[in-house]
Amino acid sequence: MKLMTYVAFLRGINVSGKRKVPMAELRAMCERLNLRDVKTCIQSGNIVFKSSIGQTNEVAILLHNEIQKHFDFDVPVIVKTIDGLSQIIEKNPFVSQEDITANRIYFVLLNSLPAIELLKNLSEETFENEAYEVVDNCLYLKCALGYGKAKLNNNLIERKLKVIATTRNYRTMGKLQELCN
Repeated sequence: MKLMTYVAFLRGINVSGKRKVPMAELRAMCERLNLRDVKTCIQSGNIVFKSSIGQTNEVAILLHNEIQKHFDFDVPVIVKTIDGLSQIIEKNPFVSQEDITANRIYFVLLNSLPAIELLKNLSEETFENEAYEVVDNCLYLKCALGYGKAKLNNNLIERKLKVIATTRNYRTMGKLQELCN
């Protein structure tokens, strides 16, 4: 039984006091699901763990269903393998150290590939002080004024591309990659 390393990204928990999910409780829930070496990273819902389940979508469904049962609310879950996470970080087109240090680089993780027509429609729009590029199932976002002022935010991306998405900054993605190793 080979254990794979996964990272689960929970969307929209512990925001403005809503949909509270204590990390210790989340870790304990994951351990009851026979996930191994469970670690959480910051309060926004990032879980690193090992599992013998071979498919990211199966792991996502398992976590989604258990979170709904345990916490009594719906939380979208996106799961990546360690290799998938590394590829997302490596494909980041925004590599300016100044932008990375100033916390202007964000990864909008998409749960599936958006329809080509929807991507085309989005590509025809411009957002002042923001640059973005979609590569596979990640929208890379550079926010000159910071994510808090971004027009192209997670909700707009979900609406425009008709996918579930969750956003993390460069620093968090790096910490998660470190936790996996």
